[in-house]
Amino acid sequence: MSFLTQWTLSRIHNLHDVERLARRKLPRPIFGYIDHVAEDGRTRRANLSAFDEYCFLPKAFINVSHIDLKTELYGKRYAMPFGIAPMGISALSAYQGDLVLARAAAARNLPMIMSGSSLVPMEEVAKVEGADWFQAYLPGTPEGIEALLVRIERAGFKKLVVTLDYPVPPNPDNFRKSGFTSPLEPTLRLALDGLMRPGWLFNTFLRTLVRHGMPHFENNHAERGAPVISRRAERDFSGRRHFDWGYLDLVRRLWPGVLVLKGVLNPDDAVRARRAGVDGLILSNHGGRQLDCTISPLQVLPEVKRRIRDIPIMIDSGFRRGTDVIKALALGADFVFVGRPFNYAAACAGQAGVEHVIDLLEREIERNMALLGLTSLSQLDYACLYHPPRNWVPQPIVESDTLPPVAEGATP
Repeated sequence: MSFLTQWTLSRIHNLHDVERLARRKLPRPIFGYIDHVAEDGRTRRANLSAFDEYCFLPKAFINVSHIDLKTELYGKRYAMPFGIAPMGISALSAYQGDLVLARAAAARNLPMIMSGSSLVPMEEVAKVEGADWFQAYLPGTPEGIEALLVRIERAGFKKLVVTLDYPVPPNPDNFRKSGFTSPLEPTLRLALDGLMRPGWLFNTFLRTLVRHGMPHFENNHAERGAPVISRRAERDFSGRRHFDWGYLDLVRRLWPGVLVLKGVLNPDDAVRARRAGVDGLILSNHGGRQLDCTISPLQVLPEVKRRIRDIPIMIDSGFRRGTDVIKALALGADFVFVGRPFNYAAACAGQAGVEHVIDLLEREIERNMALLGLTSLSQLDYACLYHPPRNWVPQPIVESDTLPPVAEGATP
């Protein structure tokens, strides 16, 4: 590990730190793409404030000398109850970013979901041990869907994560403010943005051009897509307005492996998806990137879990601390996925950065479990939490609030 990498890691103490470092390292349009939120950012704020609605009820005098964080999911035992969420064009924020994320996940025995909007061919990522999750935005025709699924299966992926709630692109106004387009349009401003970040320019972009040529959107369809920088090419975001539940039924008939639906928020949709035969759900509002004023996944988690108990209910959006993960697990989530911080970590320090951030989050969960007086994830439930009513204020102690007597023979 180089001195520069060690120095960078020494400045990362939590998941918030990598965002601040990445902002200084990445060109304005690339950071703007990762950080993007829809319109006024109310959804992202809702994701963060949802965690504040719950307080912990720790237990004292518990032997916490050994804490087990291992989690089983679809027959595989992972080291921790969280994994890496799908993130598009991560190979533009870090050199070969999809491979960086996959290798870091393999080194720490975590799942990593490869994004369909990625720039490294899925066949290369599938060669990484344990890289068997793929997230797809479905093409607009049954023929296109079938061809893509055939390619995904041939590549070796066993778990398909379908994002079915993207009929149109989100409002692009914040993208425009950051200078991001898809594909990126070559302009003088884009060149200046790159020159202002020479570390990224030489170590990520030019290194990619020399070794691999111009990056393309490799995995949206069965065939190669548009280049990531082009004046004339356009990505086809159309053709999804007509989607209905029949398309999920089609995918279930065609896909032989584990099928997970991502982007569910409405409990009725969760029930309908279960009837379609999905093997799991990821409650998600995409980190606030699509529809503003959307409810947080954490807020709908208890109701979805009440209605559906026989398949894993996973969750993402807004997770930045070990306490966030613990609260989601206590409310019934079977697993948590985290996105942006790992992308930022890859941009700051490559695979070492991603592994470092994984370790930080693991230590936070382990430490906070000990402080809660819990030794196993199976002990996490709603009894660990207190949900105060709105406008709740502590009541003053009155004369009748006296301590109970100490039992005879007990140590005071």
